[in-house]
Amino acid sequence: MTAVNSARQIDINGIVQGVGFRPFIFQLAAAHGLRGQVVNTASGVTIHVEGTSAQIDAFIDDISAKKPPLATIVELQDAETKWRGHEDFRIAKSTAGDTRATLISPDVCVCADCRRELFDPADRRYGFPFINCTNCGPRYTIINDIPYDRPKTSMHPFTMCAACQAEYDDPNNRRFHAQPNACSSCGPKMMLRDPSGQTIVCEDPIAQAAELLQDGHILAVKGLGGFHLAVDATNDAAVERLRRRKHREEKPLAVMSADLAIISRYAEVTPEESALLDSIQRPIVLLAKKLPEKLAFSVAPHNRYYGVMLPYTPLHYLLLSQGFTAVVMTSGNLSEEPIAIDNDEALRRLKDIADYFLFHDRDIILRSDDSIVRRAAGETRPIRRSRGYVPIPLFLKEALPSVLACGAELKNTVCLTKGRQAFISQHIGDLENMATEEFFHLTIDHLQRILNIQPKAIACDLHPDYLSTQWARHQARLPVIAVQHHHAHVAACMAEHHLDGPVIGLALDGTGLGSDGTIWGGEVLVADTTRFLRAGCLDPVPMPGSAAAIREPWRMALSYLHHTMGDQLWHSGLPLLERLDRSKAEIIVQMCADGFNAPMTSSLGRLFDGVAAIVGLRTKVAYEGQAAMELEMMAQGADSERYPFRWTSAATRRIDVKAIIAGVVDDLVRGVPAYVISIKFHHTLAEGFAALCGEIAKTHQIDRVALSGGCFQNRLLLESMTEALSEKGLSVFIPRMAPVNDGGISLGQAVIAAARMRRDA
Repeated sequence: MTAVNSARQIDINGIVQGVGFRPFIFQLAAAHGLRGQVVNTASGVTIHVEGTSAQIDAFIDDISAKKPPLATIVELQDAETKWRGHEDFRIAKSTAGDTRATLISPDVCVCADCRRELFDPADRRYGFPFINCTNCGPRYTIINDIPYDRPKTSMHPFTMCAACQAEYDDPNNRRFHAQPNACSSCGPKMMLRDPSGQTIVCEDPIAQAAELLQDGHILAVKGLGGFHLAVDATNDAAVERLRRRKHREEKPLAVMSADLAIISRYAEVTPEESALLDSIQRPIVLLAKKLPEKLAFSVAPHNRYYGVMLPYTPLHYLLLSQGFTAVVMTSGNLSEEPIAIDNDEALRRLKDIADYFLFHDRDIILRSDDSIVRRAAGETRPIRRSRGYVPIPLFLKEALPSVLACGAELKNTVCLTKGRQAFISQHIGDLENMATEEFFHLTIDHLQRILNIQPKAIACDLHPDYLSTQWARHQARLPVIAVQHHHAHVAACMAEHHLDGPVIGLALDGTGLGSDGTIWGGEVLVADTTRFLRAGCLDPVPMPGSAAAIREPWRMALSYLHHTMGDQLWHSGLPLLERLDRSKAEIIVQMCADGFNAPMTSSLGRLFDGVAAIVGLRTKVAYEGQAAMELEMMAQGADSERYPFRWTSAATRRIDVKAIIAGVVDDLVRGVPAYVISIKFHHTLAEGFAALCGEIAKTHQIDRVALSGGCFQNRLLLESMTEALSEKGLSVFIPRMAPVNDGGISLGQAVIAAARMRRDA
């Protein structure tokens, strides 16, 4: 083979299907004067090129340098191969295979080019709510299998018209092999219906839907990964009606606005937050409210932030172009259920909530909630990782055995590992009902199929009553590895940052079964990926009524007061005690004293609940974490005082919660404002835990601290803790790709299980 007559095969793995990669290769090969072919395979993309060695070398260099915006190259290998004598360069038909290693692109927002066409009266796709090209649009939620070709997507029923087919077949067209390509003549159709399923006859269903929203009606709108329930965010009566019907009493509702200029009217937007809002992922971003509030108070009551997103589908752009300041876009479900994705399902499940339904006839294969992020401690932090980010993997430090991790009970995700890649699923939700459990099963099956991962073991939580744990225990064909909840939290942070152990792990959350059978949640661990030592924890107190104590924080208030003051609590003069039913309160205190239906807990989340109730903020909650969040929201000032933060000298250092509670009670009785108590409480925790970590660091000769657990969704606590730890000379690591809450647990479970498998092999 001569230099003039050189041939090479190039195999590329990564996100290289459905992102315009083959037409890019086609055009690049032409630019370099090469002949051959490019083909999608189950492993990615394979290229056969013929030309001179210099031409091929330059071509390969340009692949990485000039790749399409949505493409990600994980691996590129090239080797000399047999000369075939191609006369031109072409795009060959996709092939299937036994090995499936290609990565699938997430769903991404409609691109600027398509948006210009959408609003151009001279364009043939003017006003077409499904406009897309190879650089944008649906991917993950419409795919049944790989290779990613139209027959394997929910666009299969829609036969392209001649004009669309010509675009699809033209390598020089922006829509070349864009699998969802269509137009108003051949593509999906919109329809407006009432709760009985009757079609509302109108010329433009989207414009009619906008009028209904402006009149105060509630609409169920079929989106990219499921249905939204929509209402005008400036109409307080309409928002309140949505809350009553959805049974979502006070939890903040997400809103969508047409552009950044409109958002800036009602929220503070930093440059970093603007970039997040305008990113191709289009997540919900938590933004500080401008005061006085410009949106309905009931959108986000008792909260300093709005959850805001920009439109990400052409349908959203058309709807929001009708003059709205903001439209509530909350998940199309009843509280605690998965979002609806099918038209008939939406009619059945949402008919008592929505006044009208804005449907289309393109199926959603797999539901995917909107992602939620915020800026905290100088980085973007995911709260819910879903649409726009999944199924992009997290890359691990080294290859691990394949594991399926089942996640936790709340904010459930699952995780599959393959080599150095960890695939965390989209948000599944709280595994508390049959509908969510079915979604859990469906997600596992779908991910295993499209990623072709056959796990060697299953990882689950230590808690035997979690539905995810029970499912794992029934999979008799594979070994099951149970992982302690807080160890998984720490390991997830370690995996993301490629840390070898040991580290000091601060795992602070609401609930997790400890290895001693009690409920943990205020833990200082010394951990690596195979084992951990419980080096410190909050002094445990009874949790009267078990799960009832989570819904009714006054129970935890009484538990902490009795733990601190004994029977003298009745003489403390606290306003809380005057508001409670004395006979019920005495029963709760007796439960604490006797240990009846009152498991012991070291949870920081429960301490937050107890303090929130003691200061008179919240005795009952409408959603998980509400009391703690509102305690954070009320904190003001830069008070320099701190409550005592002491610990024992035992092997597992017990942090004295009595001293903190006594200080809170004393301040309250002296008339110190609740917002001052809140800031003192936050600063006490931050500096106290930092001091304890400093001591443990010296004992174990460790200078790295991994922070994880739902309590670190509290921005004030996270930033105060990070600063305090850094001042002690400790390196601080915080999740920034996986959620710090239980949405990241599956990653930690997978990493620990794989590490134990290697250790025991």
